[in-house]
Amino acid sequence: MATATVNQGDQGKEGKGFSKEHRKVAMSSFIGTTIEWYDFYLYGTAAALVFPALFFPTFDPIYGTLAAFGSYAAGFIARPLGGIVFGHYGDKIGRKKTLTISLLMMGIATVLMGLVPSYESIGIMAPLLISLLRVIQGFAVGGEWGSAVVMTVEHAPKGKRGLYGSFPQLGVSAGLLLSTLVFSIFSTNMSNEAFLSWGWRVPFLLSSVLIIFGLYIRLRVSESPVFEEISAKNEIEEKPIVTVMRTQKKPLFLTIGMKLVQNAVFYIYSVFVLTYLVTTHDMDRSVGLNAVMISSVVGFITLPLWSILSDKIGRKPVYLFGTVASTLFIFPFFWFMDTGSVVLITIGIVLGLNVLHDAVYGPQAVYYAELFGSKVRLSGASIGYQIGAVLAGGFSPLIATYLLAEFDGQYWPIGIYLTILGVISIISTLLAKETYKGSLRN
Repeated sequence: MATATVNQGDQGKEGKGFSKEHRKVAMSSFIGTTIEWYDFYLYGTAAALVFPALFFPTFDPIYGTLAAFGSYAAGFIARPLGGIVFGHYGDKIGRKKTLTISLLMMGIATVLMGLVPSYESIGIMAPLLISLLRVIQGFAVGGEWGSAVVMTVEHAPKGKRGLYGSFPQLGVSAGLLLSTLVFSIFSTNMSNEAFLSWGWRVPFLLSSVLIIFGLYIRLRVSESPVFEEISAKNEIEEKPIVTVMRTQKKPLFLTIGMKLVQNAVFYIYSVFVLTYLVTTHDMDRSVGLNAVMISSVVGFITLPLWSILSDKIGRKPVYLFGTVASTLFIFPFFWFMDTGSVVLITIGIVLGLNVLHDAVYGPQAVYYAELFGSKVRLSGASIGYQIGAVLAGGFSPLIATYLLAEFDGQYWPIGIYLTILGVISIISTLLAKETYKGSLRN
């Protein structure tokens, strides 16, 4: 098992306070991850509200949405491959280089999305191009998360790994907030015709400015001290992926299982719900968008709080509470959505995404990093996270939309599907070891 016993000598090397470099790394991980997920989430919002009409217009509306979510899922299919490639090189050449490459790749793909002509202009090439760019996005974000998390956690001061691990997670919330906010601004302040014609493209094109800023920030941080120590001792693993599969299968499979319910409910509550409220309850699209934005703001409080708690009492009890509570809340979530009340809908989304989901997502980064040894940490954490993401997150809006169509708008089949994932995550968490007192140098 990769988790090490406590080594106070090694622990001391992880830092004794908040230095300027600590703050720089934390801010770099937050800003870079914000930009990456801004790009990634733009597609999800557009897939729910715009792409069915622009790139899949020959389908019945519900099946056009299904096709759009299919292309959305393509990005998730590419994420494990990105996790494997970036994890391999991150464990061999360093965390910093892979972070820079992933950010640049994501930005280019997103800007190009804003330039793809509609189906009306170039026919079948339009959905094919947008899907190809989505795959590139998925590949890039597959390398982003693990690199950012490991870089930040390995820089963290003693006793603050949970808090520092929350900075990349905060970037996810910030990316969701920023993408939803920008999309909402253009959506609500333009005529529907103008928005569908060109307004939706502007948020994608704005990514070019964000990428330049993100690269500037990331190039100024130092390499992980843990990786530098491994490199100085000539202990770099030649085949980290092979080593993970040979010696650390248990933490790998557990992290995959632990990921399922968190990722599934997140994308149901932040992406699928946009379609659900519009198509099932004929509500204005701003209702869902505004609720998701409010939730993203609340996440700036809940994510670090849950992570700090994991520094105090351990990763496992916090994570287990989140998986159990999230599973129990699945059906009540749809009860909130079906009230038709804007206030109750917003409360339901905030409860689901922040009060419960963030108990899992906050400490998830540091927990995954601590479950693997230093020589293969990036590979193990990335692969576990990304495989779990593609199994649950990428397909959850697609599966939910299909179930909604097949069962005449009934939500209970979706609830059963999510509950099954929840049970798997609960069992996986129960089988995982506690890690918060262990050393990262193992």
